[in-house]
Order: sequence, then structure tokens, then C-alpha cells
Amino acid sequence: MRFCSIGSGSKGNGTLIQKGDTCILIDDGFTLREVENRLAQKGLTPLNLTAVLITHEHSDHIKGVGPLARKYRIPVYCSHGTSLHDGLGVIPSLKVIDSHNDFQIGELRVSPVVVPHDAREPTQFVVTDGEFTVGVLTDLGSLTPYILEKYRHCHGLLIETNHDVGMLRRGPYPPKLKVRVEGSLGHLNNEQAAHFLMQVEQEQLQYVVATHISEQNNQAELAIQNICSALHCEPDWVIMADQETGFDWCQLTSAQQITNKKVTA
Repeated sequence: MRFCSIGSGSKGNGTLIQKGDTCILIDDGFTLREVENRLAQKGLTPLNLTAVLITHEHSDHIKGVGPLARKYRIPVYCSHGTSLHDGLGVIPSLKVIDSHNDFQIGELRVSPVVVPHDAREPTQFVVTDGEFTVGVLTDLGSLTPYILEKYRHCHGLLIETNHDVGMLRRGPYPPKLKVRVEGSLGHLNNEQAAHFLMQVEQEQLQYVVATHISEQNNQAELAIQNICSALHCEPDWVIMADQETGFDWCQLTSAQQITNKKVTA
């Protein structure tokens, strides 16, 4: 089982998770040509995609889904609330999921996770092949015991580190947008991400990825510093997902085979 990103940030998002011939794309905030190019950079074409999953209807996550699904006849999975988005258009094979029940796509089992965000029925996803588990957790303003339990046992974890609170408050955003980003339905800051990581089962984590970082209100060094403090790890163990290229494929393997760069405090 492996995973990567084709881009992460306010200008477009997309995460790939693959096991064997099953490959899912979580979100597509890019134009059709751009997503084709970004997939090619990861060694894939749209024909390799088994399904597209949508977390919510904000444009940096949904903009490219309709054109991609229509051209390549790819099934699309999303919550009922997300399916009501006008910009989605006609989808050849639209699968409206129950946000509280798991579903199967090929070799992958998907658990939707309802999160607090300013969208209609937003969900994030935990994906497993029965041996390994990858959790994708972005675009939420606060954390709950339910969310923690769903993500506690991941081997690969993509966690939002959207902003540094001080930088956001001093930054260029208008006051209304600052309130929205920092609010309980907005985005996770560095400290919230670190607090979350301190509560998960760290022993089995093979990869931790900082995602959805704000270009105006955060710095990679600050996000990584907070993660390292929570996990007692070296900075080069943390992966940073960027807007232009995302991050390269991460392969999950048995514990006997991995070289873990984490250090104990």
C-alpha cells in the first residue's frame, strides 16, 4: 500500500492512495489538464484511477472532479451534502455515501469521518487494505474524541498544519477571514496538529505528512517544529506537502523492514 499527494494548499488539493490495481484520488482541485500532468509526474494516468472521493465542496478540493469524472468515466464518492454542490455538474457514476458507514473500493476499505468545517456534510477519510491504514485529515477547525479515535491507529497520517496563530493574526487577511480560518469550523493550526499527534498511537507511524499549509500564515519550519515536539522525532522524518508537487510516493511496509528516523525523548 502506498500514498502520495499531487498538490496541497489553497490553490488545489489531491491525495492518491493505491493498493495493487486499486487507486483512489481523494479530492481534485485542479483543472483537467493540470491533474493529468500531476498524475503523470507520479507515474499514473487518469485511467489508473478506480474512484475519486470528495471531502467537501470548496473549490480547492472539488473544482476538477466533474471534468475528470466525465472525460474518463470515473466513479465519484461523496456525502449527500457534498453531492448537492451545483458546481459538480453531471457525474456519470455518482456514489452518495453514508458519512457514518465504511464502504469498499476494490482492495481498499474506506471509513468516512465527519469533521467540523464550514461546508455541507464535510468528511475526511481513513483508508485501509486490512494490514496498513492511511488517514487523511485536513480542513477542520477543531478536534473531537470521535476524530481522535478514528485516526488513532494509522501507519501513514496526513495532518493539516494550516497556520501559525501569531502569523495569521498579524497577517494580511481581512478580519472576517481571519476569524473564519481560526474558528472551530475553519482550519487546524500548528499547535492543534501537535496536540492531536500526541494522542495517537505513535509506535506504528511510518510517515507523518504536514499538509494544507498556508502560504501567507505559516512557515514549513514552524509546522515541522511543532510536529517534532509532539512525536519526539528528527525534522527530516516529517514530510511537508507543498502546493506545486505535493509529495512523492510513500510505501508502507512491515515493521521489520522499515528504518524509522524517530528518536525517543
